[in-house]
Amino acid sequence: MADAAPFLADLADGPEGGHAVWTHAADGVRLRIGLWPRADAAGTVLLFPGRTEYIEKYGRAARDLAARGLATVAIDWRGQGLADRLLPDAAPGHVADFADYQLDVAALVAVARAQGLPEPYTLIGHSMGGCIGLRAVMDGLPVKAAAFSAPMWGIAIAGMMRPAAWALSWAARRINLGHAYPPGTSGESYAAATPFDDNMLTRDREMFDYMRRQVVEKPELALGGPSYQWLNEALTECRALSRLPAPDLPCVTFLGTHERIVDPGRIHARMAQWPRGRLEIVDGGEHETMMERPEVRARFFDAVAGIADA
Repeated sequence: MADAAPFLADLADGPEGGHAVWTHAADGVRLRIGLWPRADAAGTVLLFPGRTEYIEKYGRAARDLAARGLATVAIDWRGQGLADRLLPDAAPGHVADFADYQLDVAALVAVARAQGLPEPYTLIGHSMGGCIGLRAVMDGLPVKAAAFSAPMWGIAIAGMMRPAAWALSWAARRINLGHAYPPGTSGESYAAATPFDDNMLTRDREMFDYMRRQVVEKPELALGGPSYQWLNEALTECRALSRLPAPDLPCVTFLGTHERIVDPGRIHARMAQWPRGRLEIVDGGEHETMMERPEVRARFFDAVAGIADA
């Protein structure tokens, strides 16, 4: 049986029975897996969080999914949450190679099966988790359908700055500064340091306060800006994925009209050629569809349940 891991049930505010276990990726990195089983579940959602995130952030999402008959399993990716941090300074979001996240995916699926979470599996990928999830689906992730929330299939960088982002991140790696922060970023947690007004995450103040409370009360969950190495790896992976055809898998993707973190153009382009996919636009929506206004959250989770039942 997997070893129990810390789980902050009060901060997660998820359904009864939520808990966490430790596991290890194939390369030895320790990961934390969060599970919300449900009696007589019709299937299980594999929930891939975004950069900076952690399993407790999706307690309320698990509650919404449980109400629709689905169990949920989520992950602290390497380098964030309570998983092993990869640098002596725990604040930067860092990864050695973007492909390493697929080792984490394999570990997540193994835990879901070992814990008896029922198939069929459905993927939810948010932001960076949408990038990891798209690669995983292309590589044969055993899911019947996929849902994406503002997937990171490109990063929102002003056109004139994009060549500089490539050049600086490439150069920093080669002069042993891959661990450093790009200009304009720092070790501060965005949710903890940013006021609600004009934040880039959500238009729902109560959900914003939910996210902020978690990282303020448990700062060990928090993560700051990305490292140069993460940035270079992410740009490289997004470009590689853009050159591959969409999988032949039922898919729904949600995108807010006020998205400012990932590249909306890449999302529109991908969904325009996804054979069994549809793009749902959220008028006035920010980056966090699952943390948006109640009617937006309901619309998203109804769509997930719809493709899970199809």
